[in-house]
Amino acid sequence: MVTKDKDGTRFVLTKPMSLDEDPDVYQAPNLVRRILSLFVNVRPGSDLTNFQLPPLFNIPKSHLQCFGESVYCVGKDLLHKCNIAESSQDRFICMVAWSISTARPSVFGVAPYNPVLGETHHVSRGNLNVLLEQVSHHPPVTALHATDKEENIEMIWCQNPVPKFYGTKVEAEVQGIRQLKLLNHGETYVMNSPSLLIRFLPPGLDWVGKVKIQCQQTGLEAELCYLSNSFLGRRGSHSIKGRIYHSSSLNTLYEIEGHWNSTVTMKDVNNGKKTVIYNAKEVISGLKTPIVKDPQGVLPSESAAVWSSVSEGILSKNWEKAREAKKSIEEKQRELVKDRNSKGQTWIPKYFNLSYTKECVWDCSPTQKWVPPAPIVVPL
Repeated sequence: MVTKDKDGTRFVLTKPMSLDEDPDVYQAPNLVRRILSLFVNVRPGSDLTNFQLPPLFNIPKSHLQCFGESVYCVGKDLLHKCNIAESSQDRFICMVAWSISTARPSVFGVAPYNPVLGETHHVSRGNLNVLLEQVSHHPPVTALHATDKEENIEMIWCQNPVPKFYGTKVEAEVQGIRQLKLLNHGETYVMNSPSLLIRFLPPGLDWVGKVKIQCQQTGLEAELCYLSNSFLGRRGSHSIKGRIYHSSSLNTLYEIEGHWNSTVTMKDVNNGKKTVIYNAKEVISGLKTPIVKDPQGVLPSESAAVWSSVSEGILSKNWEKAREAKKSIEEKQRELVKDRNSKGQTWIPKYFNLSYTKECVWDCSPTQKWVPPAPIVVPL
């Protein structure tokens, strides 16, 4: 969807990544051969953080938009369900389901744009206002702040993806802290993210790794293990196994298993009763594309504006236009860095304070208490 403001600035917004995604929409011809050709001179174990893809391997959206979509593009509002649950245990179970919902489908062989420094993405869905900013470029760190005044909910994420090449696969570890606060209940839930695995032989893409969810106020914790198919196909793809337990006793309360792209069930270890706690079809299918409600209110740093020419080139398969537009953006960024360095200036994020903790992870604290309503909205 292309929108213009009165000055002719263009904004391009595209369909969210969902279970409905057509896997052939963005794929390039001879995909696996083309992808492998990119890594001919890359040594196994190499950090791909600064690796630049040509537009042929990009989807028409930024990483900021993909991160944001996992929060504001939903078919069912799990956050509301978490907030109205009566007991702390019920709220924790809802929070486990919400955490699973942030794992979204991706298209094999293509990736979003690497955000430029200072790039922003500001979107509202109902009363939930979401603001993201690229607070660092080397290394790439993205900060997210989302608030809902009606529900009295606050979310703060800090994400630093570190992709590494291992010959027949790329694994992107998503470092950083995710916090979600249910302020009415005085509860803060802290969790990490699974890693994204891109496997070339056989071709496939999945979320893998361990996720831990903790609520210090209630003592409840969960461990989730995201599993992918082994090379011989002995494990099911997109699968999750885990448990919910109390930190004081470490005794398992519930066992969890299922698939993040279909359903996840919970079994009460005391009575054996099974309950479906997450249904992907309800949450991440039939998602609506955000629209520009107020073109004049969109910041020049908005992802939909920064990458508009590149996205238009990709959508029209005008690869020359996309390549030139992307080259122009990259050259502009290099000039800005050169100018700051010549003046001895340090770039400072606009909406977040960035720090590096003793645990060797990036931490981002918002500069404002509440995120304001956005000029870009998701239709309800």
